[in-house]
Amino acid sequence: MAEHIVPTRVYYTIFAILMLCTYLTVRIAFFDLGPLNVVAALTIAVLKATLVVLFFMHVKYSTKLTWAVVLGSVFWLGILLALTMSDYLTRAWRTYG
Repeated sequence: MAEHIVPTRVYYTIFAILMLCTYLTVRIAFFDLGPLNVVAALTIAVLKATLVVLFFMHVKYSTKLTWAVVLGSVFWLGILLALTMSDYLTRAWRTYG
């Protein structure tokens, strides 16, 4: 298996992007965007997680099996979140007593 050597400049660039995204997350927290605050924060968080997985976990240069495992994990996380939210959002519909 051939190793893919990434220049350190790429890591510094990704680190700078992650720091910029962190700064943006903090700045957006102080603005009142209504329900879009959560959307903006989660969008930045997903971008940051994607960069970490692709570059720092070396998935970008990995085999197709590694990509399948990552995509399967994201799919499974989506299933768990959908089931959790479907339970949580329907709790108000029940009346007890």
